[in-house]
Amino acid sequence: MFTQYSLPYGYGSLEPHIDELTMVTHYTKHHAGYTNNLNAAVEKVPELSGSSIEEILGKLDSISDPAIRTAIRNNGGGYWNHNLYFSILSPEASPKPSGALLGRIDSDFGSFDRLVEQVSALAATRFGSGWAWVSVDTKGNLTATSTPNQDNPLMDGSNLTPILGIDVWEHAYYLKYKNLRADYIKAFWQVVDWNAVTQRYEAALL
Repeated sequence: MFTQYSLPYGYGSLEPHIDELTMVTHYTKHHAGYTNNLNAAVEKVPELSGSSIEEILGKLDSISDPAIRTAIRNNGGGYWNHNLYFSILSPEASPKPSGALLGRIDSDFGSFDRLVEQVSALAATRFGSGWAWVSVDTKGNLTATSTPNQDNPLMDGSNLTPILGIDVWEHAYYLKYKNLRADYIKAFWQVVDWNAVTQRYEAALL
């Protein structure tokens, strides 16, 4: 049984950058729905019992029933993606990372500002619904990508592990920002918990 990430902050704690109504709707409706639907789909595939969500998303092609495979791809992606998304936000965000992660960002992107520019552009230009990611490979190299719908880099065999993700589904921003996705993306960077991102970076290298 998969469970939602438990928010360590209140629904209104990310104001004014991400509003309370969006957080309530996003977490209690969308994320809860992905979690419930994932559990219902996984129950239909006994051989997945005991597998982690990362293992499941990494072997979607092994699920023979196409309808169940699609359900697990969509809802499993939604579950994992949102667990990451909510875990890297904080009302006590720091302006930028430090230490080894900042050094790697400078090495791979040129500067922290260049990373923000590149990831923001991927998020802004993702047609329809999807995500923009910063991921790390097994050697510690960072890369920025985007995916449609609830897909993520765990699904494509690239050996990339996301450590930061921007949700650009309309449900993530439309109640406050309407069609101004770029304004939401700018606001997102104001509430990123770089300590949490750093922990994910370090864990991926273990």
